[in-house]
Amino acid sequence: MTTLEGRQNTALVVIDPQNAVLAGTAGREGVVANIGGLVGKARAEGVPVIWIQNSGDGLAVDSEGWQLVPELPRRDGEPLVHKTYGDSFEATDLAEILAGRGVGRLVVTGGQSDACVRATIHGALVRGYDVSLVSDAHTTVDRTEYGGPPAGQIIALTNLYWTYTAAPGRTTEVVPAAEVSFAPPAG
Repeated sequence: MTTLEGRQNTALVVIDPQNAVLAGTAGREGVVANIGGLVGKARAEGVPVIWIQNSGDGLAVDSEGWQLVPELPRRDGEPLVHKTYGDSFEATDLAEILAGRGVGRLVVTGGQSDACVRATIHGALVRGYDVSLVSDAHTTVDRTEYGGPPAGQIIALTNLYWTYTAAPGRTTEVVPAAEVSFAPPAG
C-alpha cells in the first residue's frame, strides 16, 4: 500500500510517447498497441491518464519529433506534463496533478526503458507511490553502439530489476498489459 495517506486511486502514466522517442525502438508497434489498449481501458474505468512529454536533448518544442505519436491521441482534459529531466516528477507539476486526483498508485508505460521510464519509476517509489511497470508497454533502442546491451536485453533487465525492487510500505510489480488492473488494492 502506498505511503501517501488517503491516496487510494490509480493513474495510468504514459511517458514520452513522442515521435522521436519511440522511433526505432524495439517492438514499437506492439508497445504502442498495448499502451493504446491500456489508455482505452483506463478511460472506460474513469482512471486518470497522465501524459508526459519531454523536451530538450534534441527534442525542440513543437518539432515533429516532439509531437505525441498519432496512434495515441490525448483527449482534452487529460493532463499533459512537460518535463526536461528523466524523472517525470523533477521540476514538473506531476506530483500536484496526482495529489489532486487522490492517486497513490501508478501504472507506468512508455519510453525509454533505460532512461525516462527507469528514472520515473524510481522517482515515484522514493516519493511514496506504489508502482506497476507494464512489462510489454515500455521500450527503448539498441545501445550496443555505446557499449550497452541491445534493446531487448534492456527491456528484460528493466522488468527483472523492477520485479525485485521494494521499499517499506509500498508495493511494486511488473505485469503484462493483459493483466493490468486499475482497481484499488484489496484490504
